[in-house]
Amino acid sequence: MAYGKALREAVSAPGTTPLIGVFDMLSASVAARHYDGLFVSGFGFSASHYGLPDIGFIAWPDVVGFVQRLRLAFPRQHLLVDIDDGYVDPEVAGQVVRALEQVGASGAVLEDQRRPRRCGHVEGKVVLPLERYLEKLDVVLGARTDLVVVARTDATEEDEMLRRAAAFAETDADAVLVDGVPSVDVIRRVRDVVRDKPVVFNQISGGRSPRLSLTELTALGVDVAIYSTPCLFAAQTAMDDVLVELKDHDGVLPDGPVGVAESQALLEHNISRNHDLPAPRATSPSPVR
Repeated sequence: MAYGKALREAVSAPGTTPLIGVFDMLSASVAARHYDGLFVSGFGFSASHYGLPDIGFIAWPDVVGFVQRLRLAFPRQHLLVDIDDGYVDPEVAGQVVRALEQVGASGAVLEDQRRPRRCGHVEGKVVLPLERYLEKLDVVLGARTDLVVVARTDATEEDEMLRRAAAFAETDADAVLVDGVPSVDVIRRVRDVVRDKPVVFNQISGGRSPRLSLTELTALGVDVAIYSTPCLFAAQTAMDDVLVELKDHDGVLPDGPVGVAESQALLEHNISRNHDLPAPRATSPSPVR
C-alpha cells in the first residue's frame, strides 16, 4: 500500500494540504471525521503518552506502536509522523523509518536539533552542525522506500534558517520545514531559496509563527500546513471546564452534546470490518465535509 505515494500526490495538488495534529486514538477519531491528513505530533504524544513536556522523553517503539494502531483504525488518512531528531543516532533514525514504513506511516519529519531538544516554538533550541544533520538525513533517505521524508530545521537566526533550507532542498528529501518561522516575509524567503521543493509550515497556538489561513498559505506558496496542537489544547480546556462545573454543582454531571451513544458511534467506525477502502485517498487538500 503506497501511503507515501498518496501523500505526495496530495502535496502536489493545488492548494495547501492541512495535516491535523493528534495525540491519541480518540483525538484521531475526531480529526479523521473532518480531514484527510493527520500529524502525529511529538508535543501531543509526549503530553498524552508520558505526561511530560516535549523535550526528548519519547521512545521510538512507543511511536511506532501508536502509528500501527492509527493505521489499523484509519486506512484512508495520510499519517505524517514527527520523529524529532531521529532519537539521536543516525542508525536509530534509519531503523525508525523502516519500522514506520512497515506499519503504514505516510511520512516522517526529521529535525536538526541536538540534545537536549525542545519544542520548535520555545526558547533554548540548539541545532546540530549542518554536515552532521545531512549525514543523518542521508541515512534516513537511504532507509525508506516509499515514505515521504520532510527535512526540518530548528535554526533560530533568519540567515541560518535560509542557509539550511537551501541545503535541505538540494537533498532527496521530499519537502522542507523551517519550524518557528517568525513572519510572513521569512516564509516568502524560504519559498524562494528551496525553489520547487515543497514547503511545509507548522503553526501552534502561542508559538513563534503567525496564524495564517489556508488561503493565505497557498498564496505564499506553502504546500503543507501542519496544525500540531489544536486537538490537544482544546481537550485540556474542555476537561478543565467540565471538571470545574462538576465541582461547582456538587458532583452533578453536566449535560453535553456527547454521551455514551455518541461516543460509541464515533469509535465503531474504527473497527476494521467497517472499512471499505484499504489505503488513503490521494485527494485534493480541502477538508472532508
